[in-house]
Amino acid sequence: MLFHEPLFLFLFAPFVYCLYRLLGSRRGARLAVLLVASILFYAWSEPRFVFIVFAAILADFLIAQRIAADGRAGGLWLALGVAANLGVLVYFKYAGFLVGNLDALMRGFGAPGLALPAIALPIGVSFIVFEKITYLVDVRRGVTAPAKSLSLYAFYVFFFPKLLAGPIVKYHEIAAQLERFRHADAEDFVLGFSRFMLGVAQKLLIADTLANGADLVFAADASRVGCADAWVGALFFAFQIYFDFTGYSNMAIGLARMFGFRLPENFDRPYVAASVTEFWRRWHISLTTWIKDYLYIPLGGNRLGGRRTQINLWICFLASGLWHGAAWTYVAWGAYNGFFLALERVVLLDWLKRRPAWLANLFTFLVVMIGWTLFRATSLEQAGLLLLAMARPWPSVEPILFPAYDLVVLLIAAAICVAQRPALSIGDRAALAQRFAFAANSALALLFACAVGKGLADPFKPFIYFRF
Repeated sequence: MLFHEPLFLFLFAPFVYCLYRLLGSRRGARLAVLLVASILFYAWSEPRFVFIVFAAILADFLIAQRIAADGRAGGLWLALGVAANLGVLVYFKYAGFLVGNLDALMRGFGAPGLALPAIALPIGVSFIVFEKITYLVDVRRGVTAPAKSLSLYAFYVFFFPKLLAGPIVKYHEIAAQLERFRHADAEDFVLGFSRFMLGVAQKLLIADTLANGADLVFAADASRVGCADAWVGALFFAFQIYFDFTGYSNMAIGLARMFGFRLPENFDRPYVAASVTEFWRRWHISLTTWIKDYLYIPLGGNRLGGRRTQINLWICFLASGLWHGAAWTYVAWGAYNGFFLALERVVLLDWLKRRPAWLANLFTFLVVMIGWTLFRATSLEQAGLLLLAMARPWPSVEPILFPAYDLVVLLIAAAICVAQRPALSIGDRAALAQRFAFAANSALALLFACAVGKGLADPFKPFIYFRF
């Protein structure tokens, strides 16, 4: 079930919200309604995997209690819980990739190959597993106490706004909200629904339109794509993935706010970054902070010298690449970003700081955009051919004719990102929002109506991050 499809917009969401409001101050009833609704939301797309998630939730709940109670033995229970969660992730997401590569290697040496039946990938499995690991680690670190009830922990895992594509919510970030489970008020609805409308407009009006232009390039014969078309295709995808994912995040944050919950922000104007390091502080913030807190710092962070810091960065971004998908293109994308992060630590960051802000911003955007070519490519061969095309000033053998409407939307997307460069303080943003609330919400309502109309007319496009 997609947030922008009619079933959700006109039936599921209104029914669940109205029922939630009717329950008033009855905390237990509201928890039950939202938990059941979240389970149904997931089961609508993944009915086969609901029981697997339930079993994993029960295991986490029991293991967390043992971690908190057993003192020294808690480390063994933590290792068991983390291994079990990673085992689920590896089986569903990486077993086919590992067996396929081992099969190719064995056949290359003349040995009999291996075969593995196709394994369906549960939607949002990476987000679910990472959140479940944070719960166990937080309990072991003493950052938070175990959940007071199985239903409360199940709600944390299943809560439908962030279930399928984040933000990745660390348990300690929302534990107090879960305990309180306050009732949403009118302000929560207004602010939340405004944020939701913004996300729908970003997804349907901008991201889905940009997807058409990106598909024209990445579906073409890469050996016949010229320089200009390769760069334009990379531009289309760079803005598509941003508006697609920030659109989902805004929908998720807005929906959660409508029910009284505050989810962490996931994007902070990433394309105004003046270095790759800064970009990753602004892009998919919930993932990068997760990697920092649960992988980079435990590896030693930057406390063990320059060389070890660079190695740790490489490990973290290789893991980030693999987290995004079981393919060598994602591994290459992770290694590519790790290389630039390590290079910035050595020399590049100082060089960028001495450049004008616009030049550092442009350089960073070009580095990131080239990386997105690796990310979007269907194979290393296609990625190599497109990167080669971007490096040589030759025209296309068969020039790609991009629809004028798609190019206009590309320019609008770029203008929106450029307009984000002047930073406003939180106080200034709040003041502007309050001053122009009626005009802003009226414009959002109009865009929302146009977006829904476009969504009904066009084929539905799933969110890019659903596959992760």
